Amino acid sequence: MNEDEKLAMLVCPMGKKPLERQGDTLVCTSCGTRFAIENGIPNMLIEEAKLPEGCATIAELKCVASGEVRYDG
Repeated sequence: MNEDEKLAMLVCPMGKKPLERQGDTLVCTSCGTRFAIENGIPNMLIEEAKLPEGCATIAELKCVASGEVRYDG
């Protein structure tokens, strides 16, 4: 199994939606949150992710704001 096949098994830690690889990041196909791939290892910590434009906090993510996901951070 190559690196791309392994990365394809990962999902967004918030809404459990698929991720799409874009260069050195994995992007949630639903909310747009970006997770860095550092030295070949994806950093899936939501607190360290780059939030999509228009979201200043994790609570503003589409999946959290809609009530689909609960976040107590």
